[in-house]
Parts: sequence; structure tokens; C-alpha cells
Amino acid sequence: MAVRIRLRRQGRKKSPTYRIVVADGRAPRDGKFIEILGQYAPRTGDEALQLNTERANYWLDNGAQPSDTVRSLLRKAGVLKARHETRLATKLAATAVPVKE
Repeated sequence: MAVRIRLRRQGRKKSPTYRIVVADGRAPRDGKFIEILGQYAPRTGDEALQLNTERANYWLDNGAQPSDTVRSLLRKAGVLKARHETRLATKLAATAVPVKE
């Protein structure tokens, strides 16, 4: 089962809002989902994105693949940069050689 993080359309005609959901990749766009991670309202301006970053990181750690649009939203929210920095820090800490005195 391929788990995807993607957008689910909500809202009225000509005024879309989207929920960021975790769903099976085979499920329809507005169909069954596993969990809601946040909301994206592209027409509201500054407060367009609301995201539970803790749960997003959980799902990314467990192999969920974000869609292209969700990937850009995660980048805008700073989730991907924070993940990259923590992975880089742990990698550097593991390869650091202790100094012998």
C-alpha cells in the first residue's frame, strides 16, 4: 500500500479550500483518507496554511510520499528544511571522530 500525503478539495464553487490528508494512493482524491494533517486556503493570503508538523514528520518518517503540491507547502512551512538539518546533524555526529588526549 502506497501512502500519500495529498490535498483533498473542500469549499464552495470558485472558493476552494483544501485539507492536507494522508491517504492510500489508490483512493480517489476526495475519497477515503487515514488522517487530516492540516488545511490550505490559497485565497486567504497570510494565514493560508495550517499544518500539524509533528504528525507530518511522523508520516514522512514512516514512508508516506507527499504529492508535488504538498511537497511545496511543506517546504514553505519549513518542515522539509528542519528534517534535512536534523538528519544532517545526526549524520555529522555519527561520523565525528572523538579527540584522544
